[in-house]
Amino acid sequence: MGKKTETGSRSMVTEAVQVAWPAVLESFFVALAGMIDTMMVSTMGSYAVAAVGLTQQPKFIGLAVFFSINVAVSALVARRKGEGNQKNANTILLTALVMVLALCVVVTAASVALAAPFMHLAGSNPQTHDSAVTYFRIIMGGTVFNVISLTINAGQRGSGNTRIAMTTNVTSSIVNVIFNYLLIGGNLGFPRLGVAGAAIATVLGTVVACFMSIASLFHHNSYVSFRWMKELRFRPNMGDTRRIARFGSNMFVENLAMRVGFVATAVLAARLGTDEFAAHNVGMNVLGLAFSFADGMQVAAVALSGQALGAGEKQKAIRYGNICQRIGFGISVVLSALLLIGGRWFYGLYFQDEAIIQMGLLINRFTTVIVLLQISQIIFGGCLRAGGDVRYTLMASLVSVTAIRTIVTIVFTLVIPLGLSGIWLGVLSDQFSRFVFMSLRFRQGKWVNIAL
Repeated sequence: MGKKTETGSRSMVTEAVQVAWPAVLESFFVALAGMIDTMMVSTMGSYAVAAVGLTQQPKFIGLAVFFSINVAVSALVARRKGEGNQKNANTILLTALVMVLALCVVVTAASVALAAPFMHLAGSNPQTHDSAVTYFRIIMGGTVFNVISLTINAGQRGSGNTRIAMTTNVTSSIVNVIFNYLLIGGNLGFPRLGVAGAAIATVLGTVVACFMSIASLFHHNSYVSFRWMKELRFRPNMGDTRRIARFGSNMFVENLAMRVGFVATAVLAARLGTDEFAAHNVGMNVLGLAFSFADGMQVAAVALSGQALGAGEKQKAIRYGNICQRIGFGISVVLSALLLIGGRWFYGLYFQDEAIIQMGLLINRFTTVIVLLQISQIIFGGCLRAGGDVRYTLMASLVSVTAIRTIVTIVFTLVIPLGLSGIWLGVLSDQFSRFVFMSLRFRQGKWVNIAL
């Protein structure tokens, strides 16, 4: 009996790794492309790094509704696959695509029209404002390609096919980097467009990803496919619309709640000065890289736990969650060690000014600790969402990000002026509290009893 259990555990670990590695690689390349983006932009000076950084939180606020729908799509498709209901899995994806296209028109129009006031609210100054507005308008103008790709890939991930999303996003990242080289500095006869060139390169990458994602629906062995959608006559289902909206609405509120804390952090960091905000932005890129590994393991946890729950195997869903978390924690230890050893080298890739590098090294001390908490809490949160426990994750985010992070950041930057240390104490407090909330809820096991 012991040998059978051990063999079963090994096979589950193998399955988790097989599902996770394409998702980890995909997220890593997306994060790496963002870091290279910033690195290439940094050749124009710290103002350019700060300008691009200013656009990040407004961009994620604009995309929040799409991220929420995609979490719902992944969880619902995974559950339907576990139930053996391929028809409804395809109806869910088709319905989600119609929803995101309709919403995209509104979000794109608002983002482009209100780019200037958005950048003012994000904390722009005379040095950074015009570049930030230009970058934001171009990025958000190409949102449609991004959201189509994200939604199709969410469906593919839910079905357990993480390799399609990996291929599209790795290719997109390569295209992004190539056109960064051509358009930021004006190489090989291309125009020198600076920050605008970086934005155009990013959009071109999403165009390629969009068409590759659409092509994946024509693969004969794809669980979600064009063939099924054709049989459904491309008609969205009102019941699935309500189901996605009900699941996604909690995620949407959670995303917006999180953005309150993130925006507060970004605005207060921007108030410290252009150099300080540039160093802060690179630190956030480091966390983005750590998030890429967490996101990949979360994708595996959502797909495998969701399918197990669909098949009625609750204990198996919990075991998959534990396996993914343990793998993720091992990755976080390695990342933390690398940050501890290579902090100076890393910040030297972005800046030559010793004063800014010293700011980066201060931030680096925080990130070496934060990554240990971040990866585990994201994986636990993914399991809870796969089970449909989105009200709890919403409340955890409201307390951790919106309240604790914001309050701690304000206290240690405005009341007790600790500068960048105050900013990153806020980030650390958020990650620690989310780790506590998500891990405790996961251990309780209530999330496996929710019907979707």
